[in-house]
Amino acid sequence: MTPSAASRRLLQSALAIRRGWDRVSAYLPLALMALLALVTYLLARQTPGLSGPQAPAAPSSDPDYFLRGFSIKNFDEQGRLKSEVFGQAGRHFPDRDVLEIEQPRVRAFNSRGEPTVATARRALSNGDGSQVQLIGNAVVVREAQPGAVARPRLEIRGELLHVFTETERVRADRPVEILRGSDRFSADRMDFDNLDQQLQLQGRVRGQISPRRP
Repeated sequence: MTPSAASRRLLQSALAIRRGWDRVSAYLPLALMALLALVTYLLARQTPGLSGPQAPAAPSSDPDYFLRGFSIKNFDEQGRLKSEVFGQAGRHFPDRDVLEIEQPRVRAFNSRGEPTVATARRALSNGDGSQVQLIGNAVVVREAQPGAVARPRLEIRGELLHVFTETERVRADRPVEILRGSDRFSADRMDFDNLDQQLQLQGRVRGQISPRRP
């Protein structure tokens, strides 16, 4: 091989290598970017918190805990017992913050420590026990209170009674029967305010008032 032929071959090889390098150089940035993206993705999967804050999951409509033979007590700021809820069984629903109680018995105390007792086949109580719906053979009883202004025994019966323990109110949107001492009343709807001693009856109202003894 003559020197001129060898020089031409060397020149051709150098040009081929340069063209190949030019092609590699053209795609090298894309390859590096793809590799960088892959590494970033893998790191994000392995490192907690890099994917951003997660939205809190919606509360489930299924019960999140169950109770058996329980009691729940609520106290005021002075440590005095305000209300107590007994139940044979209970289920808490987190989406509504409602406690469903089987065979409930509720005791609520006013500022003078006087109790009001409520029972039913089933009850629905909110989170702090300030509202209780009594369902099925519901009965609310406030015993007679002696004093300068004596108050006779009061008993309210119905299939659905709504008790507000903090404000000492009982409401009913279905027929109820009220026994106050020896008096008897019935109505389609009722709103009883124990603090103001007011009883409002609506709908078909009937009453039987016994004569007062001298």
